[in-house]
Amino acid sequence: MWTNLTTGSDSLSNSSGFITHAVIQSAAVFSLSGRITIRVYYPLLRTWTDGAKWLSDYKIKRLIIMQTEPQFFLGIDISKPYFDASLLAVINHQKQQMESERFTNDAAGIKLFHKWLKFFKLSFDENTMLVIENTGIYHRLVWDFCTQKNIPIHIGNAAHIKWSFGIARGKNDKIDSQRLCSYAYKHSDELKATPALNPALMQLKDLMTSRSKLLSQLNGNKTYLNELKQVSDKTIQATLEKAYKAAIEGIKQSIKNIEQLIKDCIANNDLFQQHYQLLITVPGIGHLTAVYLICCTNNFASKISGKQLACYAGVAPFEHTSGISVRGRTRVHKMANKDLKKLLHLSALSAIKNYPEFAVYYQRKKAEGKHSLSILNAIRNKIALRAVAVINKQKQYVNNQQNAA
Repeated sequence: MWTNLTTGSDSLSNSSGFITHAVIQSAAVFSLSGRITIRVYYPLLRTWTDGAKWLSDYKIKRLIIMQTEPQFFLGIDISKPYFDASLLAVINHQKQQMESERFTNDAAGIKLFHKWLKFFKLSFDENTMLVIENTGIYHRLVWDFCTQKNIPIHIGNAAHIKWSFGIARGKNDKIDSQRLCSYAYKHSDELKATPALNPALMQLKDLMTSRSKLLSQLNGNKTYLNELKQVSDKTIQATLEKAYKAAIEGIKQSIKNIEQLIKDCIANNDLFQQHYQLLITVPGIGHLTAVYLICCTNNFASKISGKQLACYAGVAPFEHTSGISVRGRTRVHKMANKDLKKLLHLSALSAIKNYPEFAVYYQRKKAEGKHSLSILNAIRNKIALRAVAVINKQKQYVNNQQNAA
């Protein structure tokens, strides 16, 4: 016969989903208070004492099974002079008290941060997850430290992390680090570790950033001089142009030097060179676009998809409807990497001019009544998809239409 018994255990509960089976000789039922249902039948447990002993042994075995290695979750809010770190340990599935501390954002601060982590016996392996926001250059010391100590680190988008908090009132550096720590704990199952810091990639990024800044200065000076022509005297204009001439020539020479350093950086790294040669086979992609794609994707270390790159560049269209009241047009989102979007736009114009495939596509869509910018965006999307395809397949771009012809 089957008899259902209810038994109590401070470590077992209905939520754990365990149903235990035991055997009893007599029809008498021993009463134990609690929330776990035990199904008992013939002919093992004869008395209440036998049942209690069996439950005690079972509790010990289950606790041993439940005991896992401690999990550690770190959230760090980084600024230029210092960073605030918060640590949450989970031991035997129980959250411990969150600890917070502030360190200077330099080599000495990193050493103290290391000692602080060792004090709390943090495991420098996959049982730890550290979350920071992308701060440009200010998080590089922490990123380099995590790379050296084999600590998984997730460098997340600041807007995405902020919106995940829901309604949050008030903020300071310590609270932000605690929120990042809680974010790491709640989303640990879906967070992907950022690839290790690559010094060569950081150098390439810095060179591209320096080139952009110098170009802005050069264009700013030229624009200023052109605007003065409309309001200033010719004598004054000539004097100013003479004064600016040395500065403009110096900036142009600096840009040339940096461009040569960029080429040397690509040539001296086998993986950079391999991906660069694949990217420039895609119609419309030139030298600068290929280098920028290597920089903004961390040399495609995360194995992104074409749709992810198109979304990041702001060329992927999204529907905008809701119920019966909202009937918006399908359009791209304003949140995008504007520099990459600009380069893809220039690539699309070049593809239309130099490749018959895209020229025919543009004319066909134009005849269908499509807007010019809508067609250009579709071509930008095609270029982004093909750029990722050649990297993932490790094969040069092949024009199937030309081969078929």
